Order: sequence, then C-alpha cells, then structure tokens
Amino acid sequence: MAQVLDAETLRVALAGLQDWAGDPTAISRTAQLRTFPDAIAVVTRVAMTAEEMDHHPDIDIRWRTLTFRCATHSAGGVTDRDIELARRIDQIVAEQG
Repeated sequence: MAQVLDAETLRVALAGLQDWAGDPTAISRTAQLRTFPDAIAVVTRVAMTAEEMDHHPDIDIRWRTLTFRCATHSAGGVTDRDIELARRIDQIVAEQG
C-alpha cells in the first residue's frame, strides 16, 4: 500500500506544482478555463488519465471553473500517486488553457 506523505515531504512536492495546496489528508487546485467546452475537455482528458493510472480525483465543475481534489482513500491521505496525478492535471490544464 502507498504511504501517506509527511507534511515536509508534501510541502516540497507542492512547491513543484501549479496552484495546488493542502495537507497530508488531501490536496486541491482550482483552474478557470476560457469556456465551458474547454473546461469539459479538461475533465475528459483528466478522466482518461485517471483511468490509465487507476487513480481518480474528485472533480467539481462550476461553469468554467474546475476544482480538483486528490487523496489516496485506501491510504488515508496524500501519496506519491496523488502528486503524480496532480502533475498530469497541471499539464492537461496548461495545454487546454
């Protein structure tokens, strides 16, 4: 099973991510896209990536604003898998935005 990151390791990992914040229980990021279709395109791409990784974020859709929340439920907090998923979400948002 994946290990939950301690606060210092998480702090260092978050420093390398765009607009992510959180604590060892979960990390989140909000992104605003230009249009609603752009936002849905990001959600679709994140969904495909999450399926490939077998690791799924919580996603809140509010028109052009998306909020992603990552935590490894089976481990009880943020693991390396969440950091990798966050990196991939950042890349998808940057490419769409």
